[in-house]
Parts: sequence; C-alpha cells; structure tokens
Amino acid sequence: MQGSISRAKPPETREFYMLTAIQQRWTKRELERQIRSGAALRAAPRARKVSPALAQVHRAAEDGFKDVYSLEFLGLPDSHSEADLHGALLRHLSRFITELGRDFCFVGSEYPVQVGTQDFAIDLVFFHRELCCLVAFELKVREFRPEDLGKLSFYVEALDRHQKKPHERPSIGVLLCATRDDEVVEYALARTTSPTLVAEYQTVLPSKDLLRRKLHELYARLGPRARDRRC
Repeated sequence: MQGSISRAKPPETREFYMLTAIQQRWTKRELERQIRSGAALRAAPRARKVSPALAQVHRAAEDGFKDVYSLEFLGLPDSHSEADLHGALLRHLSRFITELGRDFCFVGSEYPVQVGTQDFAIDLVFFHRELCCLVAFELKVREFRPEDLGKLSFYVEALDRHQKKPHERPSIGVLLCATRDDEVVEYALARTTSPTLVAEYQTVLPSKDLLRRKLHELYARLGPRARDRRC
C-alpha cells in the first residue's frame, strides 16, 4: 500500500490518501483506483456545492460527501439513460458504497413515500451512520437544472415527516448529475432552505496529464495554506 501512495504527488496529496485509506479502510486495489480517479481533487472543499441549510444543520456534512463521484466501474457507455445508471448502481452496490464512504448504509431503491393521496419513489436512499440521518439520492444523466432542487427538497421533507425516527437528524438530499454549471448551482442553492447538495459523477477515469494539471491548479490556488490541508 505504501508503494501505491508514494506515486501520489505532492506531499499533501500523499497525506490525503494515507489518512483517507485508513479512515475508509481501503484495500490496496481500492486505494490504487482512488488515486487513478483523482480522489484528492474530487474531495477538494473549495469545489463542493452545498446549500446554506446543509452547512447549518450538519456542520460536519461536507466531510461526508464528495464533489465528484467516480463510477467508472459501472462500465456505462457515453450515452446512457437514468434507468441504465440506476440499474448499474444496484448491480455494483458494494462498490458504489465504497465510493460513497464507509458510513453509508443502503436503505432502498425506488424508495416509496406517500404524500396526501399521491405516491412517489426516491431513486436511492441511504443512512449515514456518522451524521445519523437518511440521505436521498436523485439521479440525472444530464446537466443540472435549478428545478431539480425543488423535487429533491420535496423528497427530503417527505423523509423527515414520514420516515425519520425521533433520534435521527434531518435528512439530506444529493442531486447526482452528469454535468453542472457551477454558477447555476450556486444560484439555485443560495435560497434553498433544504439541506441539499449537487454533485457530479464521472464514468471514465481522467488521464494522468489532466490529473497532474488539476493538482497544480489546486495547489497554486491554495498557496502556502496547502500544507495545512489534507488534500
């Protein structure tokens, strides 16, 4: 495992992988995959898109989610439907949970909720042990749209009213989309009162040149503070 980490540069990035590998209990194979997929970049705090409500209700929530999830293990073609994505995630559920993080526990797929006389189904629902809350995932194989948050917030409210147990904390909603315009996401989340976030997924591993360039850009922005950060 030490040999895998030694390939990660600069030193701050190696530290990130060492700490995260221990926390998440990655195998050597999984550690190598995370390095190839640029996990240090995908977890960069500056890139996260979360609602103000999420930051207030769950102060430690940002450490439990990623900005980009690498789903290359699904083997999806460039053109795929939401049904394709959903089905592939269920077929590779254990690997998806590894990508999400060790605190995620699967609750259900097409999770049913009833509001009034109408029935609804949430794409995926998990429970986060550290945060002690339900997490609703909505899948979009296209670019993020502001109206997507309305539906997600509705599901989060439904979980809180009908499924959340008294000792649990408020539910969280994750909009997992193929692409997003960061400025559009920022505007959409600014006035959202529901604890939600918008993340991307990638179905192919980035090239080594791209990872190297992105790391240089990240540490150039962080400057001297980079050594005080884990990633």
